[in-house]
Amino acid sequence: MTDEATIDQPDASAPKEKLKLGANYWKLWSASVVSNLGDGVAQIAYPWLASAVTRDPVLIALIAVAQRLPWLVFTLPAGVLTDRLDRKKIMAWTSVFRTGLTAVVALVVLMETNVLPTPAEIVDGADFSTNMFVYAVLLVASLLFGFAEVLFDNSAQTILPAIVEPDGLERANGRLWGAEMVANSFVGPPLGSFLIAIGFAVPFFFDMGTFAVAAAFIFVLTGTFASPKAAALPNADGAPVKKATFWEDIKEGVSWLWKHPLLRPMAIILGLLNGLGSVTMATFILFAQEVLGVDAFTFAFLGMAGAIGGVIGSLTAPKISEALGSGTSLYLTLSGQALITAAIGISSNWIIVAVLFAGFTVTAVLWNVITVSLRQTIIPDHLLGRVNSVYRFFAWGMMPIGLAVGGVLVSVAEGAGLDRIMALRLPYFFTAASFLVLFLWAAPKLTTEKIEAARAEGIAAKSVED
Repeated sequence: MTDEATIDQPDASAPKEKLKLGANYWKLWSASVVSNLGDGVAQIAYPWLASAVTRDPVLIALIAVAQRLPWLVFTLPAGVLTDRLDRKKIMAWTSVFRTGLTAVVALVVLMETNVLPTPAEIVDGADFSTNMFVYAVLLVASLLFGFAEVLFDNSAQTILPAIVEPDGLERANGRLWGAEMVANSFVGPPLGSFLIAIGFAVPFFFDMGTFAVAAAFIFVLTGTFASPKAAALPNADGAPVKKATFWEDIKEGVSWLWKHPLLRPMAIILGLLNGLGSVTMATFILFAQEVLGVDAFTFAFLGMAGAIGGVIGSLTAPKISEALGSGTSLYLTLSGQALITAAIGISSNWIIVAVLFAGFTVTAVLWNVITVSLRQTIIPDHLLGRVNSVYRFFAWGMMPIGLAVGGVLVSVAEGAGLDRIMALRLPYFFTAASFLVLFLWAAPKLTTEKIEAARAEGIAAKSVED
């Protein structure tokens, strides 16, 4: 099989560019960094807006559920679209769509600024009723952002092997995630808290601008990035082959992953990890404000701590994987996240929680560098979008379920007579215990021997097809 970059960029210098990461990689990197800077600002702006609109834990969780729900209901169709259409165009036009959607949110917030409590009033415990107009806009926007995110993210992961050679994927992914983490969690959150202090609507206008710039970087990628098998090839007699239906394309991707002895359990394990982790994130803004006592600026430092962990993880993950073995490195993620989650649950000091966040993010990036690079190596190119979408159906599809459980858990605990602070801690204890059970079940399925055997088999299969 001929890879995408050879088809899309047939000049003789293409292989050399890929080994050096190349101009297209750095355009993609720039688009990702700019977009993630906006996402980092949004990490402060959207939760703080939600907490200014309602204090109900179920309603807070529902906004997060709306954003993650498309990963459950749209991921598989998005995978087919990723394999049928030009991945560059998908990424560019979804960025344009998010630019317009963010503009709508920004204008609504600007209109309602005078009736919303200020960030300082929120920290002081101001009592206010739910603003249903802004809440409805935020809920619908979160859902639409989720659909766009599914398409964009699946295309972004699928497009990278067309730009970077297999032996450079871990390096390319590490640099990409490290820069994303800095923009998303180190620079973006404090910038977001600064912009909120200027005006509640300001960070949303800034986020709108970053989506527009990211779209521009993607539009200038050279070449086309549709799968080589997106179009049906003719039969020997010249008659065109009938294209598979949408459902047949989905079924092919599901079947390939489900039959793979390593990717199937890996997808299920990641789904459970993300679903359980989302239980704690459902009401995290309330936990941060009421248990840790943070304001918008201090809340940003929690994100910065995660960024520090992400940078450390992106730089050290390949070395840790090489030193410990890929399987042992994944064990470290599973066990480490259980212990860290329990420690966050008993903490009341935001500085301690910030340090724990950094450690948690190191383990998360370690997992991603190993498993995403593995998928990009072993999945056939013409199936990459669909199989990735099936994998992420498990990985991200569990998030809305976890978020819903988290919001209900806090609400039910309060209704049963548990005080508010302990109710906000409860999701962490539940998740930590569940992580430990998951580790015991998952460890035998993720050995270094199984991972490296799958990697070697995938590389050999692609070499034969080239």
